[in-house]
Amino acid sequence: MDAVTVAMKSYVSISDFNKGLAGNIFESVRKTGPKIVLKHNEPECVLMSPEDYETLIDRIEDAEDYALAVKRLSSGSKPIPWEQVMKDLGITEEDIEAAEDDEIE
Repeated sequence: MDAVTVAMKSYVSISDFNKGLAGNIFESVRKTGPKIVLKHNEPECVLMSPEDYETLIDRIEDAEDYALAVKRLSSGSKPIPWEQVMKDLGITEEDIEAAEDDEIE
């Protein structure tokens, strides 16, 4: 399939929603990925599955965290050793081992 065909299949007209085709459009998004909704032949919004949206947000957050880490490391400041952080916060290894495990996303 050439690039033009792929691009054309990723567009959907807003008038298709008015024709009662929303269910078909949502099913297509689940099966084939995001769709660009056109209004008056101009992109209006993007439809994507909740899973794709979460993945996208996670990747953006990871990229922002990475950029911040690179900026901090290239600024010339030295990293603080873990032991110093624990001392400054008054935390011991026993405190960490005694803490309940929480799920972090």
